Amino acid sequence: MHKAGYLPGLFFNFGDMQTLQNGNTSTTILIADDDLTFARIMEQMLHRAGYVTEICHSVAQATRQIARQPYDLLLLDYRLPDGTGLDIMQSAHEQGRNYPVIIMTSFDDVRTAVKAMRSGAFDYITKPVNREELLMLLKDALSQSNTSSGKTVAEGAWVRGQSAPSENMYRQLQLVGPTDMSVIIQGESGTGKENIARQIHMLSKRNEAPFIAVDCGTLSNDLAASELFGHIKGAFTGALHNKKGKFEEADGGTLFLDEIGNLSYEVQIKLLRAIQERSFYALGSSKEIKVNVRIVAATNEDLKDKVSKGSFREDLYHRLNEFKVQVPALRERGDDLFLFVKHFINEANHSLDRQVKEISPEVALIFRQYDWPGNIRELKNMVKRLVLLTEGETAEARYLPEDMLQSGHTTSNAGHDLRRLQERNEKELIEQTLKAVNNNKLKAAQLLNINRSTLYAKLEKYKIYS
Repeated sequence: MHKAGYLPGLFFNFGDMQTLQNGNTSTTILIADDDLTFARIMEQMLHRAGYVTEICHSVAQATRQIARQPYDLLLLDYRLPDGTGLDIMQSAHEQGRNYPVIIMTSFDDVRTAVKAMRSGAFDYITKPVNREELLMLLKDALSQSNTSSGKTVAEGAWVRGQSAPSENMYRQLQLVGPTDMSVIIQGESGTGKENIARQIHMLSKRNEAPFIAVDCGTLSNDLAASELFGHIKGAFTGALHNKKGKFEEADGGTLFLDEIGNLSYEVQIKLLRAIQERSFYALGSSKEIKVNVRIVAATNEDLKDKVSKGSFREDLYHRLNEFKVQVPALRERGDDLFLFVKHFINEANHSLDRQVKEISPEVALIFRQYDWPGNIRELKNMVKRLVLLTEGETAEARYLPEDMLQSGHTTSNAGHDLRRLQERNEKELIEQTLKAVNNNKLKAAQLLNINRSTLYAKLEKYKIYS
C-alpha cells in the first residue's frame, strides 16, 4: 500500500489522511483512467471535495458501469487500453445518458482537445492536473448540466434594466408571460435569451412545472429526434435502454429550444407535428405520447431570412412566432450597463473572496465607449477578471485588455511601434493574469476572454514558460 502519493500538481499524504465526510453525496463521478496510481489520487482528491466516485480502467468497464447505474459526470482519460474517452462518451449517448464529460489527456495537444469538444465534451484538462482548475471545471460542468436539464431556475441572475429598450421588453414579457402563446426570443449572442425564457416561464401559470432547456446547436441530426422525443430499447444500434425525451420531461411546463435555427429540416418536420398534434412517438415505438407543453424558442439569426432561403420551414416559423420578443444588445441599453457591472462585481466578490466596491472613472468611460460584441456574457467575464486582478476596492483600467483600451481611439502614424507596444502590453497582462491565478491556465483564459488554445499559442509566441 502506498504511504504517499505524488503527481506534479497534486500532493497527498495518504497515511495522514483522515476519514472524509462527503458534503455532496448525491453527486457521483465516474473516473476512467488506466493509470492506477493517478486514478487513486483523483479519487482521494474528489472525496476531499465532497464527491462520490467510482473508478474503472477501460472503455469496456466504463460502458458496463454506465449501463448499470446513473452518474452526474464522467471524468475520462483520453487514451485507454481499448479505445478513448470519446468512445465512452459516445456509448453513454447511445444509452440515452447525456452526462457532462471532462476529458483528461497527458498530451498537451490542442487537436485532441478540439476533437473532444466537438464530440460533445464539456471541457478538457491536461495532466498533470491542477486541483483548483479541475474543481472549478467540475463545478461549472455540473452547474450547466443542472441548468440545461431544467432542474433549477437561475436565482439572483436577473437584473432589471431601467433603459427605454429594457422597459419595452419587460412590458412585452408581462403581456405574453401569463398566456400559453408560443414565443420566439431573438437577440445577439450573449444577450441573456435563456434568462428571458425563464422569466416568461416564471410569469406563466406553469411556473411550478418543469422548465426544460435544449441547446439545439449541439444536437446532431442523428441524435436530435431521440433527444427531443426519446426512444425505446432497441430502436437503433446502441439503444440499450428506454429514454424519455425532452418533450415528455417538459409535460405541463415550458420547453425552451435555444438556437432553434440549427435544427435540420427533417427534425423541423417532426417538431412541427409534435407542436400541432400535442403528441409524438418515441423512436421505435408505436405508442402515442400526449403532452401539454409551451414552446419558447430562441435564435440569434433572422428566421424569416432562413425561411426565404429554404433552410427553415415556413409553417414551423409561423407556429412558433405567435409572439416575438426582441432582446436589445447591451450597447443599446444605456446606463443599464452599470447596473450589470454592479451585479457582476458582487457575484465576483463572493466567488473570488474580493472586496471590490467600484470601477474607476476611466474604466467606466472605456466601458461606455466599448461596443460589447459579446454583450452581457462578455461584460460578466470582463468584470470577473477585473475583480480578480484588483487588490483594493477600486478596479483600475490597467487590467483591461489592450484591444478594449484602444477602442474609441484613433492611431495614425504609430505603425510598427504601436504593434510592439500592444504585444508588450499583452505579454505583461498574460503574465500578470497567470500569476494572479497561480498559473491556472483555464482561469487565465476565462479572465482574458480567450479560449485555451489561443492562450497556449500566445504563451508560445511570447515564450512564457511556467
